[in-house]
Amino acid sequence: MNRFLISFVSIYLLVFVSSLNGQEPLSRIHCGQMLDIKNSLVRNNVMISIDQGSGKIKSLEFDYSKTDYDDIDTLNLSNYFCLPGLIDMHTHISEDHYRPLVDYLTMTQLEQIAIGRGLVKKTLLAGFTSVRDLGVYIAWTDKLLRDEINAGLTDGPRMQISGFYLTIPGGGGDIDVPGYTGNVPAHIRQGVTQGVENFRNRAETAVDGGADVLKMIASGAVLAFGSLPGSPEMTPEEIAAVVAVGHKAGIKVTAHAHGAQSVKEAILAGVDSIEHASLIDDEGIQLAKEHNVALSMDIYNGDYINIAGKEENWPEEFLRKNRETTAEQRNGFTKAHRAGVRIVYGTDAGVYPHGDNAKQFVYMVRQGMTSIEAIQAATIHAADVMGWGNQVGQINPGFFADIIALRDNPISNIQALENIDVVIKGGQLYKLDGKTF
Repeated sequence: MNRFLISFVSIYLLVFVSSLNGQEPLSRIHCGQMLDIKNSLVRNNVMISIDQGSGKIKSLEFDYSKTDYDDIDTLNLSNYFCLPGLIDMHTHISEDHYRPLVDYLTMTQLEQIAIGRGLVKKTLLAGFTSVRDLGVYIAWTDKLLRDEINAGLTDGPRMQISGFYLTIPGGGGDIDVPGYTGNVPAHIRQGVTQGVENFRNRAETAVDGGADVLKMIASGAVLAFGSLPGSPEMTPEEIAAVVAVGHKAGIKVTAHAHGAQSVKEAILAGVDSIEHASLIDDEGIQLAKEHNVALSMDIYNGDYINIAGKEENWPEEFLRKNRETTAEQRNGFTKAHRAGVRIVYGTDAGVYPHGDNAKQFVYMVRQGMTSIEAIQAATIHAADVMGWGNQVGQINPGFFADIIALRDNPISNIQALENIDVVIKGGQLYKLDGKTF
């Protein structure tokens, strides 16, 4: 039997077995090329051995020359480029791409979960095997999705969740829809509060409820009525109270902060990362570097909002604020990168369609990153900021076998990451050349 036929039969049997046994874990994967993300090297002909019980990598063998595999659960990716599963540090994965805010005032949690189940699968199949979900309008919907995924009931990425937004009344995380006269359900406003003690109590509620990360709205927002992106909404003392609760519990804390003042106040209060940072100034960039605070800057979103917003008749207030922040955010991204600030890959998915998460890579390269730096932002650096730096973000022994592959080389063509051919999470095959399992 020739080598081509052996490889074809192996893949066919693998797919057949997987369909019968619910994604039976792989034991070995042969990658023609593999990105060693930690060392910024491309390794050739790598055999990856996987512990099927834990879904973690046991060993790597470089320059592997054998192509006649003697076991049917070796996946032949000798014609593919492999890299670690990608990480999106800022998603709203239970929320469909731009849906009118008023919809969430009447939607049930069961309805939102049903929407989310489809969206987590789209995200996984796009090559994002881990995400950080940073706020849901209907509190704890993200937790229920996370727990379903962890239990094997729903296919989706590994998730860290925040449970709900921490925000002031009428702030960027509160639903305040002009002209709406109905009652706002309590599950919509679990994190809406004001004052140091009240924010501390709300943060403790999030921790006790199972949040993996605390998310607060420190400044105004673009996609919120009556909220100004550049204006502070939480005081430094309120921010510090939330940080103290999170760090005492051993979890990360992040702040939504468009405005320059709020960026600096959040950094000095001890947050681990800043979301958006659209109007960051030189002082804020320097503080981020000095305090090792990561920036998660959604620099693709501006173009999407401008185009889709006009086509779908989004509120002019939202479109105006987007126009006022897009160029400034991209300039800040470039300056922060040049200054050596750690930048992680965060998209704000949910504003735009889930599954399109990789469209930001092109923008990051356009704004000054190399292709490898952009990929590192979505792998090793993101994992470290999540506190998962010893579990995901690398293809190395002891890490989960979260691996994606494509036929093109993303280092020479970063846009290729928008079309992932193979998705593996925890050693389980979810996508192979357009077929999903």
